[in-house]
Amino acid sequence: MDIIAAYTETMAALPPFWRGLSASLIAGVLMTGLGAAPVFVLRGVRPTAQNAMLAFAAGVMLAATFFSLLLPALDAAEADLGSRPAAAGAVIAALLLGAVLMHLGHSLVPHEHFQKGRENADSIRLARIWLFVAAIAIHNFPEGLAVGLANAGESPATGLSVMLGIGLQNMPEGLAVAIALRGEGYSRTQSFGVAFMSGVVEPLGGVVGAGAILASTALLPWALAFAAGAMLFIISSEVIPETHRKGNERGATASLFVGFAVMLFLDVTLG
Repeated sequence: MDIIAAYTETMAALPPFWRGLSASLIAGVLMTGLGAAPVFVLRGVRPTAQNAMLAFAAGVMLAATFFSLLLPALDAAEADLGSRPAAAGAVIAALLLGAVLMHLGHSLVPHEHFQKGRENADSIRLARIWLFVAAIAIHNFPEGLAVGLANAGESPATGLSVMLGIGLQNMPEGLAVAIALRGEGYSRTQSFGVAFMSGVVEPLGGVVGAGAILASTALLPWALAFAAGAMLFIISSEVIPETHRKGNERGATASLFVGFAVMLFLDVTLG
């Protein structure tokens, strides 16, 4: 707990923008790199284990969406608008906007999934590795946005729970990405590099989130709900379907519940 107290005191002393950037660097770059590092020594990971790791990540993201983004967004919107129904309507609108914009980005950007294959890339001459990078970037940007928003807000404790939750899910996600790339025939260094680059995207989202709060604290509830919509779209449209493509639905579902429970515990105890 001394480490937690020291972290919250340190973050509280920083300006909001630097809190958001620092936390997204830790969750995105450091934790993803740590998760992907075993690719240098592991010969491989069974597909069921890869599915379990991604499903755990989905569970963490799902819990963070509700407990660390939507609920604080509702409270902040009610404080601004003075009405619970009005707050709910505003948050729902921002939630849907985040999902729609993420859908548009997903529909327009050429990328490739490990199981589902290429999307919007049939006429694009890019190396497969860059199409994988694009797919991972689409997934990770809203996570960085969530970390940046949570840590640029007024509660360092809430920011800590979000950073730890997203960071924890980045570790198995980073390893799953690196191992999947090894299975596609890429070298260990290339596989680690792509997984690491996927984490580098998150600070970009963190900068956007922290910058929005820096521009106006009144944007906080709308930005939180927007990030929640973007994450919820990714969870439902991309992550969960990927974990169910090889007939491991029960194991993936169990891992999702574990990830959800871990994030819920972090949010209750730290946030």
